[in-house]
Amino acid sequence: MVTTNEILRLLGSDSSLLEYSSARIGKEQITLPNREMVDQVFVPSDRNNRVLGNLSWLYQTGNLANTGYLSILPIDQGIEHSAAASFAKNPIYFDAENIVELSLRANCNGVASTLGVLGLVSRKYAHKIPFIVKLNHNELLSYPNTYDQILFGSVDQAYNMGAAGIGSTIYFGSPESGRQIVEISNVFAYAHQKGLFTILWCYLRNDHFKKDKDYHLSADLTGQANHLGVTIEADIIKQKLPENNGGYLALNKDGEAFGKYDERIYNELSSENPIDLTRYQLMNNYAGKIPLINSGGASGKNDLADAVRTAVINKRAGGSGLILGRKAFQKSLEEGIEIIDAVQSVYLNHEITIA
Repeated sequence: MVTTNEILRLLGSDSSLLEYSSARIGKEQITLPNREMVDQVFVPSDRNNRVLGNLSWLYQTGNLANTGYLSILPIDQGIEHSAAASFAKNPIYFDAENIVELSLRANCNGVASTLGVLGLVSRKYAHKIPFIVKLNHNELLSYPNTYDQILFGSVDQAYNMGAAGIGSTIYFGSPESGRQIVEISNVFAYAHQKGLFTILWCYLRNDHFKKDKDYHLSADLTGQANHLGVTIEADIIKQKLPENNGGYLALNKDGEAFGKYDERIYNELSSENPIDLTRYQLMNNYAGKIPLINSGGASGKNDLADAVRTAVINKRAGGSGLILGRKAFQKSLEEGIEIIDAVQSVYLNHEITIA
């Protein structure tokens, strides 16, 4: 596992993140990840015993077993980013079996992928690691490209292959978001009936969210997306790490009117520090009762350092882990495992505490 000194070296100029103490939302106000998360949060809920069993399996698997933290490998980009753009860097992942093998070799809590990928290897692997079937995707072969999440599979297909959970995306803010909210709310309700847990990719998509900054990554707007996600009973929220704040402020300039907000979310409940921004996202998950996992983001030049930084921010904010894909599978198998191992090391390191 990666040591504290190595984490400090990888953080470089961001090493101050390890010392930051939040003066905004105190950690005592949130439910923190712990080994009793299922009993503490979900047992009193309306989730049935089969959902509780599958959530427990997820939390009890891999290197982070029984810590309250999650390390999930998601590889569904062959649809939304095209197989060519996703796998040309490392063609072994055109083969569905290698996707699941990476999750096992890296000792992840679970693997999230498409109906086709997981269905092809389900008899061999569905009993070895929790399968999370991503049911909807944005299809990019129609011309001109359209941007909408459409169902590629069903809850029954996920259930029949032995999956533990399902995942879906909603593009909050998009013209199609109303239909997607209704559609995925119904999908999640049926998944819970069948005993599958639910993960929601709470993403924003609207060209108007790009002003002087890209407010698709603002804490206030992504936080509200999270709150809509937990409203339709997502058991886990996946969200991009926030990079700024003030989306509502920017969208209400020049006589425009958008949404509703309170100035205190900027001057009392958050700051410019990424830990505070992420904690505000988490507050929208019923003050941390619904886990927040941040995405690892696209692959770049410094993926190991970037992944560690994201993990440190998520953990110190009170989040529950990372769902990291491209940074791992667009590398050699050994490099991918090294990056996932480094992320898991952050969550296993008792010297890295909640801010």
